[in-house]
Amino acid sequence: MSNAHDGAVAVVTGAGSGIGRASARRFAADGAQVVVSDVDREGGAETVDLIEDAGGEATFVACDVTDQADIDALFRETVETYGPPDVAHNNAGIEGKTVPTHEQSDEDWASVIDVNLTGVWRCLKAEIALMAEHGGGAIVNTSSIAGLSAGGPAPYVASKHGVVGLTRITAVEYGDLGIRVNAVCPGVVDTPMIDRSSDAGFGDRLDAIVQTNPISRKADPNEVADAVAWLASEEASYVTGHAMTVDGGFMSQ
Repeated sequence: MSNAHDGAVAVVTGAGSGIGRASARRFAADGAQVVVSDVDREGGAETVDLIEDAGGEATFVACDVTDQADIDALFRETVETYGPPDVAHNNAGIEGKTVPTHEQSDEDWASVIDVNLTGVWRCLKAEIALMAEHGGGAIVNTSSIAGLSAGGPAPYVASKHGVVGLTRITAVEYGDLGIRVNAVCPGVVDTPMIDRSSDAGFGDRLDAIVQTNPISRKADPNEVADAVAWLASEEASYVTGHAMTVDGGFMSQ
């Protein structure tokens, strides 16, 4: 790997598995000190072990992005352990129930929006405040092709569209402070979330996406992590407000 993030402090939410774990490992391989965060303590600890076994540096901080006190503690511990964040990947997310819109309850809707959209907003506020005070930084939010199309249950689609909007407005508002904000919009990625969605009855839709995808396969989480790492690096210094598809060409059809 390169040293694109050598000496940087990186915070990754939802880093206990899937895309978040892959990006945390990639940032560490690129030389960053990584704060691994997740509600899944076992998964987060395992990510830290994987990073340390590979010679990287990481620490785990448990965080529920729906809890402002947890968000405050996450960034307080980040600063105390490594210093203010230079890069952040706001990746924590849930899929919610894979049922039609009229069958979604108020609770179903609220839980998905709270994690996937409001959770990103809470993290953005903390990251932007610290980055503005310390000379800038780069933030990558995880949206989805469901943030650009109608590819999923209503709460998920709405939340991921919202992430793209948040990405664009914060990029516009804070660019002059040296803060870049971008999003990745993955297609079908080989992660536990996709496995759960398949088991919950959404498998036919996911299979159709894969089968009509020009590359004709699921993505590996590392392929999404590569895009995250690039967007957060100085190689992307003139890229901000961008929602990058990592979808094997699905959205190009």
